[in-house]
Amino acid sequence: MMEYKEFYKEISNYAKELEINITDKEANDFYKYMLLLIEWNNKMNLTAITDEKDIILKHFIDSISVNKYIKNNKKIMDIGTGAGFPGIPLKILNEDIEFILVDALNKRINFLEEVKNKLNINNLILIHSRVEDLAHNSEYREKSDIVLSRAVANLSVLVEYMLPFVKKDGYCICMKGPNIDEEIKNAEKAIKTLGGKIEIIDNIILPQNIERNIVVIKKIENTHTRYPRKAGIPSKQPL
Repeated sequence: MMEYKEFYKEISNYAKELEINITDKEANDFYKYMLLLIEWNNKMNLTAITDEKDIILKHFIDSISVNKYIKNNKKIMDIGTGAGFPGIPLKILNEDIEFILVDALNKRINFLEEVKNKLNINNLILIHSRVEDLAHNSEYREKSDIVLSRAVANLSVLVEYMLPFVKKDGYCICMKGPNIDEEIKNAEKAIKTLGGKIEIIDNIILPQNIERNIVVIKKIENTHTRYPRKAGIPSKQPL
């Protein structure tokens, strides 16, 4: 098991490459989170990434690569959060922002409850639900300043999951891998139909030459109440 001192050095050096300074408290929370992830992953399949150095880079650093886009917001939702990415790493860096993490698998939410308790995280709501159902709940529909997702679905499907939760003038931040030109082209109709407009496509290179694309979509019109369609339909019949 990686000692805390080595962990702190590794995560803080990587974060500096993204122009993020990690405090000792934040690093300590990341370390506890990593230990919980490894412990729980022995009991259930939370992540295929189990090497400690890979967890730091491919989960934690990748997640906080969008930190510059979420400053000065009050309510952020992370859909299909899985084992808490990118929501928990971003929450560790942004104590004052309310985060809502949503996942369709209850075992993942149980894990995140443990993370929340062990790290003593406030302003964090964890919801077990399919997003297609939750988006028709007036408590959450068009209430978030920013909705995030990482490695959830193809963009044309993803925006139908995300945009219904975003306030008008708020943003979707979609974290994607390399080579997304065709995916973006195929999603243009869906983005327009759901009231969005692509504002930024940020091609970034993470440490160790890992390429990522961050697609930032602004919500310029309210989403029609017919969207999202019933569970399963968006993925089978993208807009």
